[in-house]
Amino acid sequence: MAGVRINLLPHREQKRQARQRQFISLALSLGVLALAVVALVHGILSAQIENQKSRNTLLKAEIAKLDEQIKEIDRLRDQIQAVLARKQVVETLQANRSEAVHILDQLVRQLPDGIYLRSIRQVGPKVTINGYAQSNARVSTLMRNIEASPWLTNPELVEIKLVPAPGTPKGRDLKINEFTLNFLVKRAAPIEASAPAGGPPAKAPAAAPAKTKASASTTGKLS
Repeated sequence: MAGVRINLLPHREQKRQARQRQFISLALSLGVLALAVVALVHGILSAQIENQKSRNTLLKAEIAKLDEQIKEIDRLRDQIQAVLARKQVVETLQANRSEAVHILDQLVRQLPDGIYLRSIRQVGPKVTINGYAQSNARVSTLMRNIEASPWLTNPELVEIKLVPAPGTPKGRDLKINEFTLNFLVKRAAPIEASAPAGGPPAKAPAAAPAKTKASASTTGKLS
């Protein structure tokens, strides 16, 4: 009996081709899925980037508005400081408007006999006087009187020297002491700062009481 021969090659080739087709199909499916995932991730990231860009734009606009508000606040602060400075100047001038009167009054009261003034110059609270004195002791007395004055303080002798007396006839050697003296004016303190809490406002220091009788030599000291 002759043997039966079966050719299995076409069957194996068909299985191999089927496996190849399945592999290609799976690979294509995975590729498509990967592309879909990449597209989805790209879309999500793009949306987030656009959202962040819009937020950054909004923040920049708000920061610009805040910068303008800060500049306006700085301008207002500068204006307030200028107004306060002018207010302080006005208050100082008002508090010390009678200062020149007090200075002249105190000089007349505090000048001892034997001293004659040539000039008086004031720059702020500092006053410089120049004059003649019969002796150094007269200048020392003047400095002590200034220190004891309710309106004047801190006397400082700048210079004292012997010079020919004004109006001395030719041929006569008559000397006199010429001096330059600085002192400060006691400025009145602001009422709000010097007033006690809950109490009445503080008053400016009162001027010294007027003398009942002025000597002839005192009257001519400012000439």
